Amino acid sequence: MTRRLSVSLAMLAMCAGGAVSLTQASSGSLTTALKLMSSHNDAPLIKQDAGANLTDVYAFVSDRYDGSGPVLTVIANVHPFSEPGDGPHFERFASDALYSLHITNPTTGETVIRYDFAFSPEDEGYKNENTILSYGLGTEAGPIMDIGDARQNFTQTYAVTRTEGGQASSVGEGYLVNIPNVGKNVTPFYNDEDGRAVSGATTFAELDRYTRQAVQDGSGGEAVFAGPRDDGFFADVPGVFDLLNIRILDNDNDLSDGLGQDGRGVDGFKGFNVLTYAVQIPLADLPALPYQDPFFGAQTGVGVYASVSRREVTIRNAGDDVVHTGDWVQVNRLGNPLFNEALVAYADKDRYNATEPTGDSQYAHYASDPELATLINLVFGTAFATTDRADLVAVFIPDVLRVCTTTGPVPVAGDPAFHRLGFIGGDTTGGVSSGWPNGRRLGDDVIDIALTAIASGPSYQSITVVGDNVPQNDTDYNMVFPYSATPHSGTLNRKDPPKLLQADFNDDGVINSLDIILFLNAWNSER
Repeated sequence: MTRRLSVSLAMLAMCAGGAVSLTQASSGSLTTALKLMSSHNDAPLIKQDAGANLTDVYAFVSDRYDGSGPVLTVIANVHPFSEPGDGPHFERFASDALYSLHITNPTTGETVIRYDFAFSPEDEGYKNENTILSYGLGTEAGPIMDIGDARQNFTQTYAVTRTEGGQASSVGEGYLVNIPNVGKNVTPFYNDEDGRAVSGATTFAELDRYTRQAVQDGSGGEAVFAGPRDDGFFADVPGVFDLLNIRILDNDNDLSDGLGQDGRGVDGFKGFNVLTYAVQIPLADLPALPYQDPFFGAQTGVGVYASVSRREVTIRNAGDDVVHTGDWVQVNRLGNPLFNEALVAYADKDRYNATEPTGDSQYAHYASDPELATLINLVFGTAFATTDRADLVAVFIPDVLRVCTTTGPVPVAGDPAFHRLGFIGGDTTGGVSSGWPNGRRLGDDVIDIALTAIASGPSYQSITVVGDNVPQNDTDYNMVFPYSATPHSGTLNRKDPPKLLQADFNDDGVINSLDIILFLNAWNSER
């Protein structure tokens, strides 16, 4: 049942010619390793501050949305588990927060360029204050035809500033934040005739009307976007915290088809939205800095991370009189997925969020001597390396996404050349992995990639592939900026049961009475 392929690290680094053969892990190693997830709630303090809570950061080389040249696309998401139907206000960016995207030295983590997104007050910007409706009734009633029109009551705007070498310059201001997907009656251009969000656009022209309008040009050749989107992270987190529910390991009573690889896990993030802020930066405007890719050696590119800061002092007086003053203080940051949430101990989680990547050497021992591997070995008797994990240090320290900017555009989800495991699945561009840990694309299965690294390193003489049985997002990503999938509808989203005859539940290629029975049992158990 178990196949093993011995692969040298050199061969692993040369896998551009085809997919690496994959080895299955033992059942114990798989289930314990699944305590990883992305940084949706990575530390105690930021858990209490949803508006500043970063969930994921993506950075990859792509084409500009209008096809005018190669760019570095950087996308950051905040506000985890945003319920699509949470009216009447829906989620908004905080005006007392500064949302930043950092371009760094990939070796030291030092910021060389920073893009700051500052938003207008979330309690102002109304056309009509004498209604309970934020959308569908402003100076007119009815469906919103264009963002900012008379039917959109509340409108939030933002400004973007670029800082380089201590000098700040305006990228632009007065940009409109995209609108939430209220439902087919209020935001019809998001949804199909049944009221579900439509996604998977292959060109900019195929994007919905609102998203196209929300993509704006900057003064220096950048393109920017801000607004609600689908949460593109995918993992069976509910099964993890149910004391490692067996569905994480296997869903068809056949371990020979891959442990955590046969699909049909439950995506704990399906149907939820996030708030996204993003920028496309012309490659010609970026520094070309040398660094060592952990698997492919010497490369040239940049580092990327996101941060959110709040004002140093908040004074709350009677009623709605709230004053924010003082300097900006960083309250959250995020580079690579998983590091703070899955490797850093509680003693340092909040401090990590308040520090910068230049000081990450103080956290290196969490990658070098990962407690996670120790716990796996203790509970299940495996022999994963628990010390001197220089391979993990090379990925996570400093905690920035390292992006090779000499490759040209990489395949994105939906492209036939895309593989969720990046170079482990043979998906390379310009001699390096097309995905994480070379940057990160939407659709990169960072859970499976990270678990595979923990199980296989530091020698990688054999590749042990582990996963969580959730191989993809619950909805298609768009293949053009801002890439994130269309935000879920407030009245009908992916958490709602599908139509009865839309799924072949036992994957036998036929929809019959057995599928109906399986559907009804699943629906009844989830009601």
